[in-house]
Amino acid sequence: MTTVPRDRTVIFNPFTREFMEDPYPHYAELRREVPVHHHPGGFWMLSRYDDVSALLRSDLSVEQRHVAPGPFRDAYARAGVSEKPRLKGLALLDLDPPDHDRLLKLVKKAFTTRAISSLEPMVHGLVDEALDRVAAEGGGDLVELLAFPLPFTVIGRMLGMPPIDTKHLRMLTSLVMRSVELTTDPEVMRVIEAADVEVFELISDAVQRKRKEPADDLLTALIAAESDGDKLTHDELVAQVTMLYVAGYETTVNLISGGALSLLRNPDQFALLRAEPDLTANAVEEMLRYEPPVHTSRRVTLEPYEVGGHVIPPGSFILANLAGANRDEEFWGPDAEEFDVRREKARRQLSFGSGMHHCLGAQLSRIEGRLAIGELVRRFPDMRMSGEIEWNGLRSLRGLAHLPVEV
Repeated sequence: MTTVPRDRTVIFNPFTREFMEDPYPHYAELRREVPVHHHPGGFWMLSRYDDVSALLRSDLSVEQRHVAPGPFRDAYARAGVSEKPRLKGLALLDLDPPDHDRLLKLVKKAFTTRAISSLEPMVHGLVDEALDRVAAEGGGDLVELLAFPLPFTVIGRMLGMPPIDTKHLRMLTSLVMRSVELTTDPEVMRVIEAADVEVFELISDAVQRKRKEPADDLLTALIAAESDGDKLTHDELVAQVTMLYVAGYETTVNLISGGALSLLRNPDQFALLRAEPDLTANAVEEMLRYEPPVHTSRRVTLEPYEVGGHVIPPGSFILANLAGANRDEEFWGPDAEEFDVRREKARRQLSFGSGMHHCLGAQLSRIEGRLAIGELVRRFPDMRMSGEIEWNGLRSLRGLAHLPVEV
């Protein structure tokens, strides 16, 4: 065993124009040359499907406090911001057992399969309303007309949020999501910290109002959730609600817009899905694989971690390259770089994570993706792009900012 990979000729570099336009050739290069990659910036990256899948299913930490002194810790000190992660470190995404298990047990009391399934008629109605606007205007920006408003509205209605400044909340949650991006820029880190504090206060106020006016909604159910006398504290509740907003809409925006783009760039698959609408659910899985809403996930080693002939030391920050693993030829076959709505094992994509941190909102995201994509194809069989697309400038949460179409 060796603690440092021998080949350092290829270095993960997501900060180029070429990467933002198309990161997949770089991911393929990483898989081929340095599948276990020790970056000069101090972190590690895994890119092969089997390695990434095993990492996600492992019991490694997600808590930032376990990262050993180095570039990441130093960056927080230089910026003068707290090392404590977003939302006071209380969100499920940022916790290890036993805290994670305790909170998940309580949240699942309200976030049930039955409760999520019951939202389908509401989602269908919102999709119809959005596509009516697209039809009336003869097209437009699918991000602004469909991909963004659908999940944002669904989350708000599902929770039963009291009246709130949704435009301001959208801006704040977008900033908080930047906390998953690789950055050591002090100014960016300070902006994220300020947004984190403000969004926490905004949601906290909404929760307090809901306590006074309970209703038949998810937020009331979360407030009432109890297990063996245990309940969510106020701050724990605010953190979970905020994370549902933050993680629940941005990723679905990317799924719907990225899925539509994949169809538009592959007209044979568009025609196939139009001819065989029963393929829609599988097509959504392939969209999640081919153009994933989240490109990386992170873990922190608490003890030496062996992978691919290397030993990663304790206290190391590891990036799981979800997008790269989703196109690994060794797992998916020689057509891994192709978009195929019939792909037999598409559901084994890693875009929702795996193990204890598997995405809590995966079921809802699948429902929204299936209905949005299915109706889009059914209603607009001749849809085509009408201008240049624009990416959102993010690396981990890479997605479209604008997708202009004609119908």
